[in-house]
Amino acid sequence: MPMRLILASASPIRATLLRNAGLDPEVRPARIDEAAIRAALEAEGAEPRALADALAEMKARRVSDGAPGMIVLGCDQVLALGGRVFSKPATPGEALSQLRALSGRTHSLLSAVVACRDGAPVWRHVGTARLTMRDLSDSYLKDYVERNWHSIRESVGAYKLEEEGVRLVSRIEGDHFTILGLPLIELLTWLAVRGDIAS
Repeated sequence: MPMRLILASASPIRATLLRNAGLDPEVRPARIDEAAIRAALEAEGAEPRALADALAEMKARRVSDGAPGMIVLGCDQVLALGGRVFSKPATPGEALSQLRALSGRTHSLLSAVVACRDGAPVWRHVGTARLTMRDLSDSYLKDYVERNWHSIRESVGAYKLEEEGVRLVSRIEGDHFTILGLPLIELLTWLAVRGDIAS
């Protein structure tokens, strides 16, 4: 009997990554007040890694409570630059501000995935990648945001490496799937060890 898997995320790229790996997840985005939860965790001094992990778990738990017996994946991605944590930009102006802050500097992307079954976590992983951005002119960044706003508003840091955002980067250290928002290799390894997928 094929494994029944739910992805508690509205991210098209995460669903595509799972499907490209031969899985067939049901997509059921979690309904949580992510901004309020993130603000509360940040106010408590949560480190970026703990922030990503906690949000991923909350999403997985929320959907898992209504899906008995199924594996539910919750995911979250956080961008950390120094002591600052970036969220998805709410406006083109905020996107431009984020990109200006990243220009010429190295930041970390932390991608968390938590698997829940029957409302309880059964596995978790946080992958980290480091990206160094080119020194970017303000005119290019303004044009970039204008051209790509519809897409980048869904990404922390206001860029997507799988699109024109790759032009902003001069160096990458870490896993490509982690950058895209899902530590896929570690997830597939866990599923294979459990016997949920053939290996």
